[in-house]
Amino acid sequence: MNKFRRLNTAVLGISTDSIYSHKIFTQVSPSGRKINFPLLSDRSQEVSKKYGVLNEKEGFTYRATFIIDPEGVIQAIFINPPSVGRNINEIIRIVEALQYSKKTNLAVPANWESGEPGIERDWEMVGKY
Repeated sequence: MNKFRRLNTAVLGISTDSIYSHKIFTQVSPSGRKINFPLLSDRSQEVSKKYGVLNEKEGFTYRATFIIDPEGVIQAIFINPPSVGRNINEIIRIVEALQYSKKTNLAVPANWESGEPGIERDWEMVGKY
């Protein structure tokens, strides 16, 4: 989470579990003990429904990540199946790419990594990268 702080990025964990489940999870689970960001309870499932990640038929939410910019606009969405965890390095890469693009007005190519150059946003440049 230090990387997210360095990127001036807030992280929230939201689940349909109760605050009591969150408390036990952060006290008992080795991975839960490492959590250093707020865990929010969506017991009403209102947030999950609004973001389209609630499987109402099965009664669970998908593992979803939303990257929302300072203006409140969703910039990226990742939805993983329940059996697949998130790739934190890819989430960080996307945040870095979005911040780089905003700062430089350049796009970033596939597999771009922080420190690499961006590309111009111009029809004349399409297919040249």
